[in-house]
Amino acid sequence: MTSLDVDAVRTFVMVADLQSFTQAASALSSTQATISVKLRRLEEKLGARLIERTPRRVSLSARGAVFLPAARDFLAAHERAMAEFASAPCRLALGFVDHAAGPALSILIAQLHAHDPSLTLSLRIDTSTVLKEAFDHGELDAVIVHREGDSRPGRTLSRNHYGWFAAPSFEWQRGTPLRLALLSTVCNCPDRVRAVEALDKAGIAWEEAFVGGGGAAVNIAISAGFAVSALAHCVAPPGLIEVGRKLGLPSLDPSEVVLHSHNLAPRARDALQMLVTAFREYNSPVD
Repeated sequence: MTSLDVDAVRTFVMVADLQSFTQAASALSSTQATISVKLRRLEEKLGARLIERTPRRVSLSARGAVFLPAARDFLAAHERAMAEFASAPCRLALGFVDHAAGPALSILIAQLHAHDPSLTLSLRIDTSTVLKEAFDHGELDAVIVHREGDSRPGRTLSRNHYGWFAAPSFEWQRGTPLRLALLSTVCNCPDRVRAVEALDKAGIAWEEAFVGGGGAAVNIAISAGFAVSALAHCVAPPGLIEVGRKLGLPSLDPSEVVLHSHNLAPRARDALQMLVTAFREYNSPVD
């Protein structure tokens, strides 16, 4: 068998990840026609259909699903080999919204390092508002943030579902204000707004028992039994329990997590795509 074409394999992986020829063409700065040609030539070389395509759906064939892990390894090995001769180090400045990554963030970074060991990663964790401003000023190459209150286009990665979380020892005496752990108003965080608006609408009195400058601080307060807070299920720390039904608290609206990115160099673009794919695997699929 002749050698595989790197661009063709990269095209296959992108189509498999995005399940869309249109989105794959956009991500690779190409056209649907070019994507189709590269994929067809790869299938001819391998002697197997890799992608099943209908007017409504793009999915992996049985052979494509088997080939996908090997294709990722092939691209990773190619990138590592090319990195040895790179004239300049590759850098990715990424913003991640607080209370969105959760425990999986360290795993995602480990996978990113395995994908491109020479990559220099600049990671900033903050509120969506702060990250979007930094992105607009060119301080960040890409941001993973909440869509809320933002009409700009963005690639939807997941839908966060929220609940009321507290330590098992937390108690609330009916008739007294509910003790809340919240992010500071300075953060302008939609998670805070979501919680207080839901309680106000339900006519439940509450008090700001703990104010944190970040998600980590709020999590510490909740874990200590100090207060209750509204958290996305995917980021709730181990040991906390969902107490919404038990305490008769109102349901909370979900929110979309989206990606915004500038035009990136090929290595940084591929690294971001790998991280985004892994992030989607660790989070609930979009409804």
